[in-house]
Amino acid sequence: MGTVVLIPGLACDAELLAPQAEALAAAGHAVNASLVHFRGLTLADMAETLLAEQPGPLVLVGASMGGMVALHAALAQPARVRGVALLGSTARADTPELVALRRQACSLFAAGRMDEVLRANVPFAFHPNAARDPGLVARYLAMVRRAGAQALIRQNEAVMARPDLRPALPRIACPLLAVVGEADRLTPPEHAREIAAAVPGARLEIVPGAGHLPGWEQPARVNALLRGWLRGLLSA
Repeated sequence: MGTVVLIPGLACDAELLAPQAEALAAAGHAVNASLVHFRGLTLADMAETLLAEQPGPLVLVGASMGGMVALHAALAQPARVRGVALLGSTARADTPELVALRRQACSLFAAGRMDEVLRANVPFAFHPNAARDPGLVARYLAMVRRAGAQALIRQNEAVMARPDLRPALPRIACPLLAVVGEADRLTPPEHAREIAAAVPGARLEIVPGAGHLPGWEQPARVNALLRGWLRGLLSA
């Protein structure tokens, strides 16, 4: 089946997918984390770097921006990518309205107002119940602060410039699992539904009690979904 490569989302590091890394390693899978989103100027560049750094057949598990990178990699080298699992991701390009919001946020990051933007983003990142968990919110804010303003700007610029991959989705030949929180306001369930509808044989899972970070908000449910899906890959 190959190595399971975990790709965190925008301004997030390996901590974002640590519950999944632990659960999958305990189930006997070879697991690596890739932080290629901290390098490269485009999603395609990041996917190329990932494929160059991770040898052999791969199963890619990408959260949000990491899922966008995973889709690019699956389209670039379909013979090597044996499966793709998306956690709160999208194949769409940003709308002009989203581009304007990201540009405004980048201006605030550059002006030293990062915390102001991050705190305003908490209701969009989490399910309302999780947003009331001070420990979880503090972990999220600390993780993004570790990335720093310049990484936030670069990664937002890469996301803003991404193409619409929906027309290419039918070319993805490997098994695909699209997982999305029921209350995801950044990449809503309709985004996961359209990916699952376009990729032959894809599977859709909507996670109750989760927003944009289902791997943190509902780790037991997400881990069970991934373990079961990977068992299916091994038996195929």
